[in-house]
Amino acid sequence: MTRDNLYIGKAGEEQAVELLKKSGYMILARNYRTKLGEIDIIAKDKDTVCFIEVKTRGSDRFGLPLEAISKTKQNQIVKVALEFLNKHNLLAQKARFDIVSVVNSKSGSKLDLFRNAFEVDTRFIY
Repeated sequence: MTRDNLYIGKAGEEQAVELLKKSGYMILARNYRTKLGEIDIIAKDKDTVCFIEVKTRGSDRFGLPLEAISKTKQNQIVKVALEFLNKHNLLAQKARFDIVSVVNSKSGSKLDLFRNAFEVDTRFIY
């Protein structure tokens, strides 16, 4: 990943955090890492723990950022989320997976929040 891509990604995460806060989310953790992978943002939306992937692009010329989250990436996020829930004794808590799509172009920024963006595929958990 180039330095420019890292800067674009971090800027997108900052924008995503602001969007989430305005939408009533309480941020619990950012860039939560384990040996299994990373989750960009973990937050609470009312009584639900949300695991949020942020995808940022400079344009939508090659598709929406949302489309860049593969099944493999989704499964990795699920595994890290389960580890987080287990570590924090939250396995009985409601949880979901959200995505924030950020497109920063010359004409401005467009942010979209997709709640419950994907489901857990239990074939890959165990």
